[in-house]
Amino acid sequence: MNNKVKETYNQLANDYEHNVDKKSLFNTEYERPAMIKLLPSDIRNKKVLDAGCAAGWYTSQLVNLGADVTATDISPNMVAATKRRIGDKAEVLCLDLEKKLPFEDESFDLIVSSLVLHYIKDWSKPFSEFRRILKPNGTLLFSVHHPFMDIKMSVNGDYFSNELIIDQWKREGKLIDVPFYRRPLHMIVNETLEYFSIEKLIEAQPTKEFKMKEPEKYERLMKNPHFMIVKAVKDE
Repeated sequence: MNNKVKETYNQLANDYEHNVDKKSLFNTEYERPAMIKLLPSDIRNKKVLDAGCAAGWYTSQLVNLGADVTATDISPNMVAATKRRIGDKAEVLCLDLEKKLPFEDESFDLIVSSLVLHYIKDWSKPFSEFRRILKPNGTLLFSVHHPFMDIKMSVNGDYFSNELIIDQWKREGKLIDVPFYRRPLHMIVNETLEYFSIEKLIEAQPTKEFKMKEPEKYERLMKNPHFMIVKAVKDE
């Protein structure tokens, strides 16, 4: 699965670098505003990990807020795009979140992971590593697909299963297979609670700007959420 995800996002890197930040309302006017609202109020000089940085949008936002940022992605092409975007303002590494991370224990104040974890079947490895490298009272902020969206793409129709889905995205004139894992809500919540305390669970809603630009999609999202966000804390 790791190689499939890497291959997929190598293909998507150019689109993310040049189009997503301006043209994808699901990012610009849906997931990102909801995530940014949940960031700690002051992250100046805080150590932050952008876990699954894609083309570096969150990396740049975190740097601009004064954080000391390390960004990682499994895709070499995404890593290259982030480096072009951020220069030497952050450390950018090509890493697999399902393996041991090359960071010291309790070295980060905050981990941000945007729309990444649904590409991983077993969350025990990334969550155990996230817990290890977070400082006491450190924050994990992550977004994933909402189960209500994913069940509509299910092949087996079993809501309670952890199911591999192959979605297709049309980008730059071609169809790209995008594999991810669908999981029920209780699995998202309980697997998080094994390692962290949950502070907030947000079912994201689109902005008014989204409504102005795509009113029909806005109305659908207001009735059928696509993304959810979890803000969790490592207990002392």
